[in-house]
Amino acid sequence: MSTFRNRREFLALAGAAGTAGALALTGCGAGTGSGSAADGKGEPRRGGQFRALFTGGGEQETIDPHAEALAIDMARTKAMFDRLVDLDATMAPVPRLAEKWESNPEATVWRFTLREALFHDGKKLTPEDVLFSFGRILDPKATNHFAQGLLSVIDLKKSRGVGKNTVEIVLNRPSAELPALLGTLGTAIVSARYLDPAKPVGTGAFRLKTFQAGRSFVAERFDDHWDGGAYVDELRILSADADARGNALRGGEAEYGYEMTPTFARTAQADKSVRIIAAKGSTAHAIVMKCDQEPFDNPDVTLAFKLLADREKLVEVVLAGRGVVGNDMFGKGYQYYPVDIPQRTRDVAEARALLKKAGVLNKPLSIYTSSVANGFVEAATLFAEQAADAGLRVKVTTGSSETYFKDQLTKGVMGSHRSGAMTIPTYINDRLLTKSAFNASGWRRKDFDAAFAKAQSTTDEAERTRLYGDLQRTVHEEGGLLMWGHPDWLNAVSSRVRGVEEAPPNTLDSARFDKVWLA
Repeated sequence: MSTFRNRREFLALAGAAGTAGALALTGCGAGTGSGSAADGKGEPRRGGQFRALFTGGGEQETIDPHAEALAIDMARTKAMFDRLVDLDATMAPVPRLAEKWESNPEATVWRFTLREALFHDGKKLTPEDVLFSFGRILDPKATNHFAQGLLSVIDLKKSRGVGKNTVEIVLNRPSAELPALLGTLGTAIVSARYLDPAKPVGTGAFRLKTFQAGRSFVAERFDDHWDGGAYVDELRILSADADARGNALRGGEAEYGYEMTPTFARTAQADKSVRIIAAKGSTAHAIVMKCDQEPFDNPDVTLAFKLLADREKLVEVVLAGRGVVGNDMFGKGYQYYPVDIPQRTRDVAEARALLKKAGVLNKPLSIYTSSVANGFVEAATLFAEQAADAGLRVKVTTGSSETYFKDQLTKGVMGSHRSGAMTIPTYINDRLLTKSAFNASGWRRKDFDAAFAKAQSTTDEAERTRLYGDLQRTVHEEGGLLMWGHPDWLNAVSSRVRGVEEAPPNTLDSARFDKVWLA
């Protein structure tokens, strides 16, 4: 069984995961501290056990930081490993194991200065560990290493250590975005002595005690962590489905629940034992139109569909008001997002005129969707109703949740789309280039590809920002993304928990358990 469906199953696991009494909150260590349950603030104090619940992945789960694919994997590896660089709430790179970095004018050679840090085996971090980590990530035999494609820009044979605390990374093509790339998933630094994924050697705030895929993970505080170490003595990360996560939080059997539903967030408002941690507008929901197929190979048609969307209604109904409206571009609130582009609003008359001009009004169309993600079917259904206001007939077709994201690339001319938090350049690279593996909107333009390559290689930040803004404007006006909303990222904590930040997923402060403590 990969994920626990009810409280009884969860309690059975948590009780078996360690010593007797695992379900009782360990008493806090000495120290003073206060802070109300409402604000989650106060002076940090040490001690206690912290239990975090995530959707499980069964035997697919891993603690290999270069093969992490699930949120529960990422939480576990984040506890045990650090990256050179991480991403803040705006998706801008911030220092971690690298104290600072600089590049040559061409952005083809980068130097990262390493901080003083120890691995769990007591050895110091060295440039050789960094080069070993990149070599492991880029191993062509390891096809499951998440960052392999992103870091293929690194020329390992020419990269080297410089002295005791500097690593020089040489690239095979210019990239002003290398620091941000090193802050993405699957880029953790491991020890050059790390040979067995079951025996992790990292620099993270926690050191592994036990791990069982699909069941449990227990780690203890690493007192020699370079960033001061964790406040809690022990971290447990367990698998549980959404209902079990909510019940465990309310019952006092867990301190953290990852990715809760808007329905749970609404009911939790009246529950003093639980707090909702909401990162506003941190993900993205869209309807994609395939620009390489009729009728969406005509930009007038894609624009007309964007004008048909009642975004406020979609956010209100589909997201239960837990989100902000989108403007047909990814990355609202992130670095390189062009805030000067006016918000697109609904204009049924203009949409109808464009559709009539294109000869589309009497042609039946369908949206391919699935229950694979919360809100997909509901958004597709509501948008079909909105499109009917212009005289369009749009049918909603549902596909398999197990294979939806793969099937969507080949089925239908419209589909449901979502994205987690990532940098805008990463989103463009993965989804909007001619050779992008996940180009669900069929957006393939050589001039766009070339403009993106130019932006990537531009070292002047202001000019690079302008170039990315131009790319986003092109997508806004002509692309196949009807980005209608940005859902809030909803996590839940026990009212006793302090130190949890309202951070987008895949950023430094998301699911970061070294800074949490128990009041």
